[in-house]
Amino acid sequence: MSVCARSVTEASGNVNIMGQQKNLEGYVGFANLPNQVYRKSVKRGFEFTLMVVGESGLGKSTLINSLFLTDLYSPEYPGPSHRIKKTVQVEQSKVLIKEGGVQLLLTIVDTPGFGDAVDNSNCWQPVIDHIDSKFEDYLNAESRVNRRQMPDNRVHCCLYFIAPSGHGLKPLDIEFMKRLHEKVNIIPLIAKADTLTPEECQQFKKQIMREIQEHKIKIYEFPETDDEEENKLVKKIKDRLPLAVVGSNTIIEVNGKRVRGRQYPWGVAEVENGEHCDFTILRNMLIRTHMQDLKDVTNNVHYENYRSRKLAAVTYNGVDNNKNKGQLTKFDTVEGISPLAQMEEERREHVTKMKKMEMEMEQVFEMKVKEKIQKLKDSEAELQRRHEQMKKNLEAQHKELEEKRRQFEEEKSSWEVQQRLLEQQKLDASRTLEKKQKKGKIF
Repeated sequence: MSVCARSVTEASGNVNIMGQQKNLEGYVGFANLPNQVYRKSVKRGFEFTLMVVGESGLGKSTLINSLFLTDLYSPEYPGPSHRIKKTVQVEQSKVLIKEGGVQLLLTIVDTPGFGDAVDNSNCWQPVIDHIDSKFEDYLNAESRVNRRQMPDNRVHCCLYFIAPSGHGLKPLDIEFMKRLHEKVNIIPLIAKADTLTPEECQQFKKQIMREIQEHKIKIYEFPETDDEEENKLVKKIKDRLPLAVVGSNTIIEVNGKRVRGRQYPWGVAEVENGEHCDFTILRNMLIRTHMQDLKDVTNNVHYENYRSRKLAAVTYNGVDNNKNKGQLTKFDTVEGISPLAQMEEERREHVTKMKKMEMEMEQVFEMKVKEKIQKLKDSEAELQRRHEQMKKNLEAQHKELEEKRRQFEEEKSSWEVQQRLLEQQKLDASRTLEKKQKKGKIF
């Protein structure tokens, strides 16, 4: 216990063995620090940037309005699906949300035109450029002398909408997530999940997660804590990925209860019913449990990776107007060498690496050719062996047949001899009988 803490507790007259000091006005101790941080954070307010990406007509605008209970896309400002775009564009919409005295400046980044063209080559490039530009703005703000005003417009989360086709991910989905999984927290969503039966939805989820693992796509990794209840919640979310969502701003009365949902001839698909879709899981995850972690991962992982790559060749080795303002120039390098020399060094390293790879590929090719030749030789030897064996078998069969034919000829000859002897004996007997008969007649 410090001297100050001891003096305060002695003055109050209440000291216990756990070091918890109390006075007439309340608790005194460093355990009040979270309350101070809370009051400061509430006073400053919070910022959160959410990006939504997906083909037109998947209900992105409706879902955003449902999540934050706001008319972000009003009739005067229709959603992107109602605004025909020939190319992929990035649009921002800001809305200030107040709840319980806490202010949240929500920025929605939309990508109208994504995936709607016949040729979608490089349609993810405007999205990558937008994310990098926000990282660049934040890096420049950090590099200034006066860093008091540092708005955080970095993209903290990307909701990627997957069409409910039931046939897995499209090549565009895989390529987009592979291009952006190192730059932003991606959370895959199955849009308009009410078009699938529960069995189809579960099978579709398993297929999507299997393809994500096969292509080594890094989606947002939910953190694990020491709290057992939080771990159960995280496990529940992980088991439901990708989240199947349904959005609706229409109020429908079901059994005397007013709910948001969609009316169908077979019934009502309730948005906030966990048995119908994963909307409540997504909303709780974004707003109640993991919004701060999404911001922390963006700052500590994605932004730090961008910052380290950007500043790897930057140093303060001179003074100019930009540096006086606290900004970094592209002509500064780590060891004071010029960018051209560094580019030349990188080119030489790249050429060396390519030659090494070429040699390794040639060695692998030669090894495979040798293996193939050896296999052919082994096959030829095996065929030759089989041919000799068959030849020997045929010769043995031929000899056996010749022996049988010879035995048959011998048996035939002996039989013919016996037949001739029998015929001769019969002939002699008949002659003898005729002679006897003639003698009898004479006498």
